[in-house]
Amino acid sequence: MPECLVDGCCAPTAHDAPVALCDRHLAAAADWSAREQGMTDLLPAPCRICGSRLGVRWPSGWLCAVCEWRHGEIVDGELPPPRVDVVYYLRFDDRVKIGTTANPRQRLAAIRHDELLAFERGDRALERRRHAQFAADRWPRTEWFRLSPDLRAHVDAVAAGIVDPWALHARWTSEALALRG
Repeated sequence: MPECLVDGCCAPTAHDAPVALCDRHLAAAADWSAREQGMTDLLPAPCRICGSRLGVRWPSGWLCAVCEWRHGEIVDGELPPPRVDVVYYLRFDDRVKIGTTANPRQRLAAIRHDELLAFERGDRALERRRHAQFAADRWPRTEWFRLSPDLRAHVDAVAAGIVDPWALHARWTSEALALRG
């Protein structure tokens, strides 16, 4: 069995250790790494901004792993939430609605749909560009579009591997809060 690489340590190392360190020195390295890189863990309570339970523990405190809000900071309830305009893509059967809102939870609750496909940060100008881009697939005089291969490819690119669009929206909201100071 090999010995620990730390000067003067003669303790044996485990055969499956990632580096040739004894258990005591591996634990010391893990503690150092947690201080330098943070330790991903469950937050003591859900994030007050985005509701996530996943956090990063630092010696100075916790940060939400989704929106990076410092756990324990007071959210000023007197300030209005920041405005984050989004273009949303909703699927209902074989159709997609392309719309925009600054309050997606309220807006999407009012629209019958099967699935929220993606959010794209932008306002009415971006929404108009998307309507023009997919005009060939548009149902006349509506914001609904046929789910064509081109539209599907665009939505997939906008989603960029993000499984939950709400997590992205929470990050944008947190960024807007941070910029507001």
